[in-house]
Amino acid sequence: MEQINLTFRAGESSGDVSALMLVPPDARVMLVFAHGAGADMRYDFMESMARELYDAGIATFRFNFPYMEHGRKIPDPQAVLTETILSAIAAAGSAAPDLPLFAGGKSLGGRMTSLAALPQEVRGIVFFGFPLHAPGQPSTERAGHLFDVSLPMLFLQGTRDPFTEQDLLRHIIAKIGGKATLHIVEGAEHSFHMLKSSALADGEVVKQLARVTKDWLLKNIV
Repeated sequence: MEQINLTFRAGESSGDVSALMLVPPDARVMLVFAHGAGADMRYDFMESMARELYDAGIATFRFNFPYMEHGRKIPDPQAVLTETILSAIAAAGSAAPDLPLFAGGKSLGGRMTSLAALPQEVRGIVFFGFPLHAPGQPSTERAGHLFDVSLPMLFLQGTRDPFTEQDLLRHIIAKIGGKATLHIVEGAEHSFHMLKSSALADGEVVKQLARVTKDWLLKNIV
């Protein structure tokens, strides 16, 4: 399994950022995979998820947002984040032109993907822990735009995620209707870590998420 190191221009004022691409020999789709607010593309969950998806025949294109690339802690403004996502999608399409494209990411990365004006070649969006609200402050304000998203969406959520009150999310997905699919991992927190007393270990959860993601991606290729 060889990771391909790349760079691409995030935006006119943002400069270049790093990217990592994994393409299995039997790849059928490419997922442009954005990181969350507090950790970069090499974060343990990002690495583990990309490798499990590789084993499942799914190519991934991970990348850093400009703030993380340059060692800053505070995320870039929304316009910079969404511009970077669009640039990453273009770079992934150029690097693997024969693979159907999907986009999404961990927490902030997934939410920003859904806020970007995605090009028509993107077939759907995957959310690895949608950050519906700040911990302890249940709200649905961050989800208002989802009703205008025309693409299929997959929500992967843990029941111990403090950023997502489960009943609120279920209500939103029910209102969105057939475009949205929800997969719940009982006992998982925001980064899908499990309690030591849980029946499933972290590694087993990542395998489960990769399997669910693969099935959903392949179902939505057409």
